[in-house]
Amino acid sequence: MTFTEGDPALLVDPKGRHFLLRLERGRTFQFHQGSIPHEALIGAEDGTWVEASSGVEMLLIRPRLADYVLKMKRGAQVVYPKDLGPILVWGDIGAGMTVLEAGTGSGALTLGLARAVGPTGRVVSVERRDDHAAHARKAIERWFGSVPPNVELLVGDVTEVVSGLRPERIVLDLPEPAPVIAEAARHQPTGGVLCCYLPTVPQLSETVSAARETGAFAEIEVKEFLLRDWNIDGRSVRPEHAMIGHTGFLVFMRRVGSRSRPVS
Repeated sequence: MTFTEGDPALLVDPKGRHFLLRLERGRTFQFHQGSIPHEALIGAEDGTWVEASSGVEMLLIRPRLADYVLKMKRGAQVVYPKDLGPILVWGDIGAGMTVLEAGTGSGALTLGLARAVGPTGRVVSVERRDDHAAHARKAIERWFGSVPPNVELLVGDVTEVVSGLRPERIVLDLPEPAPVIAEAARHQPTGGVLCCYLPTVPQLSETVSAARETGAFAEIEVKEFLLRDWNIDGRSVRPEHAMIGHTGFLVFMRRVGSRSRPVS
């Protein structure tokens, strides 16, 4: 697939450093080893080598979603790829589903949700802060070219959206998700899944307690995912010295019906 104007592109230098671009005629990529005009990249094939003004060859590739999330400009803290993937899998988010997200933040999770539900699904993302909402919109437009039809971006209070939407899946990246959990207990269809991303232990404890108190959720699971790369160089096979440790806890729960008899 060839690159066209407006596409996101990734340049990789000989030392493996990654540079994220949005291709635009008349612009020039500049770095410490020279420059490359965007016109030299527009029309090139994905996975080709291009030469900088210094003669250094760089690899031109289309960024994966993970590459884009790690390199994109951000306002609020992003949900990193190591957590984004488990949210989609353990949250059981798939084609055709309606997903409610809050808050939108920098838009990283919104991108993953939009891809997961596909053109027949719907993602409604609610952000309380105007500045974060504007930043997320730009990040989504840079990736897709424009906000896709299956994504709706709202500014306001997510608790006011739950009852009208009745989403099959809810994903919350909020400091205090308890009010939304209470709304979901009343309005999310049974069998639905709710996921919370929480950075701290007090938030985790309060969220699980709030979910249990509603009596409307079961199969409450708490998970933490760690990521470590490995270095392979001939017979030297070892883990990298640095790893991505704690970024946040993920809480998954299932919306269930009322019990026929009270728990003794």
